[in-house]
Amino acid sequence: MYKVMKAFVFRGCMNLVIGTGRTSVDIVVNANLELVDKFCYLGDMLSVKRYADAAVETRIQIGWSKFRLLVPLLTNKDASLIVRGRLHSSYVRSSIWHGSETWPVKKENEMALQWAEMRMVRRMCGVNIRNRVLSKGM
Repeated sequence: MYKVMKAFVFRGCMNLVIGTGRTSVDIVVNANLELVDKFCYLGDMLSVKRYADAAVETRIQIGWSKFRLLVPLLTNKDASLIVRGRLHSSYVRSSIWHGSETWPVKKENEMALQWAEMRMVRRMCGVNIRNRVLSKGM
């Protein structure tokens, strides 16, 4: 019939399958499915649990990795805050919120996302928490 080709593996999903005690379920003759607690699919972490804790943690990690790639540009004092904000919004924030419309989000997840974003904004502006500048003022 069809040739079986090597499957595409998303770079962010390498070794991100966490299994359970049961290893597989037979569905038909000569076919079985592996049971796992959570797995990475197209860069999004899917979990057996109803909530999106794993997905939120993964997206925050992806956002920080994108932020670290752009640190020289985002923390450059020669660029205006408007340009840095647009760059942050289009590259970092969009990678964090990608796929979020399908998440059943809890209040803790929303707070974690807001906390991560405010830490990034504070770092862009060069403001430390010890400076006691309110987030609303930035």
